[in-house]
Amino acid sequence: MTTAGARTPAVTTTPLREAPALLELLPAAGALSWVRRGEGLVGWGEAARLEVTGPRALAEAAAWWAGLSAGLDVDDRAGVPGSGPVLFASIAFDPAAGTSVFVVPEVVVGRRDGVAWVTTTGDADPADVLVAAPATAPAGPGRLRYADGALDPASWCARVATAVARIGAGELAKVVLARDLLVTADEPLDVRSLLARLAARFPDCWTFAVDDLLGATPELLLRRTGRQLSSRVLAGTAPRGAGAADARLAADLLSSAKDRAEHALAVDSLVRALQPYCTTLTAPAEPELLTLANVRHLATDVTGVQRGRGVRGRAGLLELVGAVHPTAAVCGTPTGAAAALIGELEGMDRGRYAGPVGWVDARGDGEFGLALRCAQLSAEDATSARLFAGCGIVAGSDPAAELAETQAKFAAVQAALES
Repeated sequence: MTTAGARTPAVTTTPLREAPALLELLPAAGALSWVRRGEGLVGWGEAARLEVTGPRALAEAAAWWAGLSAGLDVDDRAGVPGSGPVLFASIAFDPAAGTSVFVVPEVVVGRRDGVAWVTTTGDADPADVLVAAPATAPAGPGRLRYADGALDPASWCARVATAVARIGAGELAKVVLARDLLVTADEPLDVRSLLARLAARFPDCWTFAVDDLLGATPELLLRRTGRQLSSRVLAGTAPRGAGAADARLAADLLSSAKDRAEHALAVDSLVRALQPYCTTLTAPAEPELLTLANVRHLATDVTGVQRGRGVRGRAGLLELVGAVHPTAAVCGTPTGAAAALIGELEGMDRGRYAGPVGWVDARGDGEFGLALRCAQLSAEDATSARLFAGCGIVAGSDPAAELAETQAKFAAVQAALES
């Protein structure tokens, strides 16, 4: 475990008279974001940082954050979720093996339900923060060159076929297989332009950035406000079409036995994981359609009320995130068998792709999504990035159709790169 940054005693949250355009405030380096439809949080600078790996990674992170936030001198004049001290987090898909990153920004600007605020940690004057916010226009990336990641398309399709055979043999019910795509640009890739384009094209998604992992996720893993919990489960995907074909594709997805079975597995895995922590938990019997610019998903919004104090009651948000991740939506079912098959077939390290990403404040309120439709910018080469896309494989999955689904999901970030 490595940490950087000393405990800082002063945190000041000041309400703003006018709500700023959040993504326009971000600097070129160190951008932190969790924004949907213009609301959410952005941040920059590092007052404290934790990188942690191991079987107790989330427990260690939760203890670190509790100790850090308890020692701060907080003046919070907004008093809403996301005001006061805030921790941004990007958690590895496998926290026991991968490195999870937690950052306390020096500056956070928030906007929620018509209320806007700025939080500073340390000596920064809140009155100076927005005046000093960056105004330079990000440069374009120039020409882009793509290359296969761990597997070429034909090899990946063969791995999907293997997974379908293993499912048919009764080893498991579902596995999510992902692939990566490498991109190199003529000019350095700019986080600000990528986030702005993703937010403009996918307003119903959460546009996120933590430690150079950025994207626009449609999947809300878990939101906590007081004792209220909510989640949006997505599984089952279809491409968009033109004219009458678009309506036909939507109807086909809603009636697809294969996609509905895949979706039910994802909902069931989340509900089973949350039940011990909740007094009530509600999941609609029928999924709805979530329509995005490039694809549609089957979607179910799950809501619950967390238990009061008790053996499992009042668990912190990071503990709850650890309890529900990985769901069948990003791993498969049964979880152990699916995770083992991912390790056997994918041929790559997911890193923080498909892991929880989001924020938690000192009250324990926060929001975490899953890091999907995303790119990991290279720390060594500012012109390079790695894109990710995955599919749920169940009985009856067709490798060619699954490959096409990954290509449709890659298109979300590719369009932001190429605009």
